[in-house]
This record gives sequence, structure tokens and C-alpha cells, in this order.
Amino acid sequence: MAEIIAERVCAEVEGEIAVFLIGMRINRLWKVWKWLPVMRAMPRMLAELAADPALGLLGARGQFGLRNFSSIQYWKSAAHLQAFARAADKTHMPAWQAFQRSVGTNGDIGIWHETYIVPPGKLETIYLNMPRFGLGLAGTLFPARGNRATAAKRLAFQADLATGHAET
Repeated sequence: MAEIIAERVCAEVEGEIAVFLIGMRINRLWKVWKWLPVMRAMPRMLAELAADPALGLLGARGQFGLRNFSSIQYWKSAAHLQAFARAADKTHMPAWQAFQRSVGTNGDIGIWHETYIVPPGKLETIYLNMPRFGLGLAGTLFPARGNRATAAKRLAFQADLATGHAET
């Protein structure tokens, strides 16, 4: 079990990051032969990314429901994310091509993703009585005190850090 951090902490990352949400929705539950290969592809991709930090994945967390499966991912940059998606020698491109051949637009499985580019100084986080979680897995944790005590202070402090007008 992950260690609980029994205090208020916030996570910070250096530079721009990309937050990538990706998921699938099983539209026809009985077509296991269609959705099972798609569902099994994501853990293989995440294992490949975890094995090679230079690919740019900072952290990820899965979410599971009856029909919906998704992953919240934090990337060093949108360029890292796009390079992985397009690389012929990595797991994503063959999985995407297999999906297109097997499912395409037949409606059996829905696929979605959203990408958010977060410039330096434009994010804030808070965690209380939590294990490392979310951006806390990808960034550095600090006690949420002083310049980090409130959301407004954290945002102002992050903006100052991004412009070089603050010291940690």
C-alpha cells in the first residue's frame, strides 16, 4: 500500500507539461473479441513508457468502470507525446493500426483523447492525507505553507517561479 502523506503538500513541475487524457468506451459489451485487445494495449504502452523515461511520460493513473476505461497521463511536453504516438518502432502505432483494421468506425468501441498544454506557472495542486497521486507522482512535493498555503498563493508563486522572480 502506498505511503500516506499526512500533511498538506503541493506538487510542482519544472517547465511546460502536457496533460493527456485517453480512454475507451465499450459500446457492445458482448463483442469481447473486439474490445479485449484494445483494452490490453494500454498497459503494454505504459510499461514501455515506464521502462524508458526519455520517452517523456512523467506519470499516469488508470480509471476503470463498467464500459469506460481511461488513463490520466502527465508528459514532459506535447512534442514527447506526439513523438511516441507517431513512432513506428513503439507500441502505439501498431496498436492504433490494429484498432483501425479491427474496429474502425463500426461503433463497437469508442476511443477518445484530450491534450492540455500547461505553460510554466499555470498550474497548482493540493493533496492532504494522500499517497503520491496525480501530478504528485510526476512532480516534486512541497509542504503547502507560506507561498504555497492557498490556491491563489500557489498560482502566484508558480507564475513568479516561471518568470524567475521567486526562489523556492
